[in-house]
Amino acid sequence: MNSINQRIAAELSALSSTPVLPQQVAATIALLDEGSTVPFISRYRKEVTGSLDDTQLRMLEERLRYLRELDERRASILASIEEQGKLTAELTREINQAETKTRLEDLYLPYKLKRRTKGQIALEAGLGELADRLFNDPTLDPETTAAGFISADKGVADAKAALDGAKYILMERFAEDASLLEQLRNFMQQEATLSARVVAGKEQEGAKFSDYFEHDEPFKSAPSHRALAIFRGRNEGVLSASLKVGDEAPGSMHPGEGMIAARFGIENRGRAADKWLSEVVRWTWKVKLYTHLETDLFGSLREQADSEAIKVFARNLNDLLLAAPAGRHTTLGLDPGLRTGCKVAVVDGTGKLLDTATVYPHVPHNRWDDTLAALGKLCAKHQVKLIAIGNGTASRETDKLAIDLIKLLPNLKMSKVMVSEAGASVYSASELAAKEFPDLDVTLRGAVSIARRLQDPLAELVKIEPKSIGVGQYQHDVSQLQLARSLEAVVEDCVNAVGVDLNTASAALLARISGLNSTLAQNIVAHRDANGAFKSREALKQVPRLGEKTYVLAAGFLRVMDGDNPLDASAVHPETYPLVERIARDTGHDVRALIGDSAFLKHLDPRQFTDETFGLPTVTDILKELDKPGRDPRPEFKTAEFQEGVETLKDLKPGMLLEGVVTNVTNFGAFVDIGVHQDGLVHISALAEKFVKDPYEVVKAGDIVKVKVMEVEIPRNRIALSMRLSDTPGEKVEGPRGGANRGNSPRSERHSSQDKPAPVNAGMAALFANAKQLKKN
Repeated sequence: MNSINQRIAAELSALSSTPVLPQQVAATIALLDEGSTVPFISRYRKEVTGSLDDTQLRMLEERLRYLRELDERRASILASIEEQGKLTAELTREINQAETKTRLEDLYLPYKLKRRTKGQIALEAGLGELADRLFNDPTLDPETTAAGFISADKGVADAKAALDGAKYILMERFAEDASLLEQLRNFMQQEATLSARVVAGKEQEGAKFSDYFEHDEPFKSAPSHRALAIFRGRNEGVLSASLKVGDEAPGSMHPGEGMIAARFGIENRGRAADKWLSEVVRWTWKVKLYTHLETDLFGSLREQADSEAIKVFARNLNDLLLAAPAGRHTTLGLDPGLRTGCKVAVVDGTGKLLDTATVYPHVPHNRWDDTLAALGKLCAKHQVKLIAIGNGTASRETDKLAIDLIKLLPNLKMSKVMVSEAGASVYSASELAAKEFPDLDVTLRGAVSIARRLQDPLAELVKIEPKSIGVGQYQHDVSQLQLARSLEAVVEDCVNAVGVDLNTASAALLARISGLNSTLAQNIVAHRDANGAFKSREALKQVPRLGEKTYVLAAGFLRVMDGDNPLDASAVHPETYPLVERIARDTGHDVRALIGDSAFLKHLDPRQFTDETFGLPTVTDILKELDKPGRDPRPEFKTAEFQEGVETLKDLKPGMLLEGVVTNVTNFGAFVDIGVHQDGLVHISALAEKFVKDPYEVVKAGDIVKVKVMEVEIPRNRIALSMRLSDTPGEKVEGPRGGANRGNSPRSERHSSQDKPAPVNAGMAALFANAKQLKKN
C-alpha cells in the first residue's frame, strides 16, 4: 500500500502546482475505503486530505482502482508461477517491480497455461536438445546434427522435420522474452506508422471515411478522434489498418529482426548454423512478434483513445449539467409534431404538472387559429412566463406559433427558448417517468420534460442515462463500463456542487446526492409525502434506513429553505453548526444576523476561530458560505438570437458573420449551432488568433460566440466556421480528418424559410444534438 500511496502522490504532484504527499493520499484512501464519497471528501474533509480538490480526488480514485487491480493480478501471477515450481528470486523481483499490466503479462507469458503449440509438441518429441545445440554452437551443421534426432516413433520423419521443430522451440523462447518484448514495443511505439487503406469495393459504401482511404501518420502522435475513426471504419469493414515500421525492402534485415538477433547474440559470421538461426529470427519477427505487438499496440491506442473520448464527453456533460437554469417560472412545454400534433404541458415554478393538451397547428390539420386560442387560454389561466420548444420535427413551425402566441398575449411578457429533445423519449418511456406520471400518456411526458429542462437542466437531465444525452464523440465505440463510471462521477459532482432543495427535489435528483441511493431517495420522498415538508435537516434521521453515517455524507448537500435553522438552507454542514454558533457568540451576533452580512464577514480573520477540531480550510469555507448562503455555482441565464432569414444551409454565404452557441467541444475544435439545423465546425486552428493547444482553453459547451462562415458543403452537410473574424473565405480552414468523426448534429430541414429562428438558451445550447444522429454515434 505504501508503494501505491507514493506512486499516486507522485502522479498527482506532477499535475499540480503544489506537491501532494503520500500522507494525503493515504488519508484520502482511508476515507474512500470507509465509504465516503468524493464530493463529501472534497467539501468537508479538507483538513484530512490537505485540501485535495474534486478533480484530484477523482484521479486518485481511478488510479487507486487500477493499481489495486494491478496488485491483485501480481499476486495471482506469483502464485501461479510458484505453483509450477518455477518462481525464482530474480523473477519475483521483476514481477514486484512491474508498473503496468502490460509488463506483468509479458513476464507471465512463458508460464501462462496455453493451448498445445508446435514448440511444445517439438519439446515432447525431444527436439529441445537439438535447438539448444544449434543455438549454443553455430559451428554445428544443422542437417548433420538434426539427423541424430530422427525418430518415427516420436513423429520426426526426417532432418527437415527435426529442424522445423527446433525452430518452433526457439521462436517461442525468443517471443516470450519479456525484456525483448518491452524493447520492441517501445521501438514500435516511437517509430511505427499508423496506416489505413480502403477495402477494395467499399469506396462508395464507406464514403464518410474517405479521408482515411489512403492515410499514414506517425503512430505515436495519432490523436484520439482519428484513431477512433479508423477503428470504426475497420469495424464496419470499410478500412484496413496496420502498423508499418522499418525497412520493408526485400533482402534487408528488418529493425525488429535486428533487435531479436542482438538480444540473443545471433549474427551471421559464415558459420554452419548462422543462416538457419537467421531464419529462426526472421520467422520469430514475422510470425510471432509483429502480429502480437501490432495487436497490443492497437489495443493500447484504443485504450488511450477511449480515455480521451470519455474525457471529452465528461467535460461537455459537466458544462451541460451546470448550464444556467431559467428559474422558477411557470413554463409551457411544446413537443412539436405534424400529423400526431404538438403535445403541450404546463408546469409551475417547481416543475409540478398543471395542465396538458394536444394541438394540431401544422399540416395536415392546419388548425392554427384554434391552437392559438387553446394555448392562449392555458397561458392566461396559469400565467405562463416561459415557452420551451422541443427542437425536433416541426420545431421551426412551432417556433413561429410561439411568436404569434407571444404577440397575442403581450401582457404576460413571455419568452420562448428552443430546447433539445435529446434523451426525452428515453425518459418518457422509462420506469421513472411511469412512476412519476402513471396516468399520463407517454408523448405528453416528453412535453413535461422539455418544460422542466428549461427551468432547471440539472434537475431534469439526471433522470436520463448520461450517455443518452449525447454530447460526446464516439460514445458507442468506447468502453461502456469506463464511460458509465466516468459520466456517473460527473453527474454526482455536478449535483452535489449545486445542492438540492430537500422539499422539492425528485427522487432521481436526490439519488445523486452524496451517500444516498435510489432506495433512500424514494424513502425520503415517501416520508415527505406522508408527513409534509421537512422543517430541518435533523428530521432526515426519521427517514427509514437513513442512518447516521448516511446523514453525515448527505446532509451538507441538502437544503431546507425557510426551515427552523437558517443554516439548513446553506452548504454549512450540521457537524460545524457549533462552530458557527461560536463565531456568532464571539462576535456578538445572532446567527441569522450573521448570514449575508458581507461587510462584517469579510473583516473576520478565519484563523482566530480555528481549533483542534476545525482547521483553517473549514473555517474559511464557512465564512464564505455565510456571506452567500446556498450560492449556485451555475452561470446567469442568458439567451442569444440567431440571425433572421438564416435557417438552412442554402441560406449561408461565405463571409457571413453570425452569432451561435457552442454545442460540443472536441479535441479538434468546437461545433457551433448557428440556427440552420446543422452544427458548423470551428477547427482548433480557427478558434483564436493565437495558437490553441486545447479547445477548452477558449470555449466550452453553452458559450455564445461570434463566427464567420468560411465554407459550406451542402452535399456533405458540412459548415466550416472561424472565430477569427479577420479570416477571409476561400482560405483553408482545417477540419477533422474523417467524416465519421465530424460530430455534427444534423436536424430535420422540413421548415418554412420564413420562420424566424428562436432565441437560444446559452445554458441549454449543448443539448442541441439531434436524436437521430445521437443514435448513429
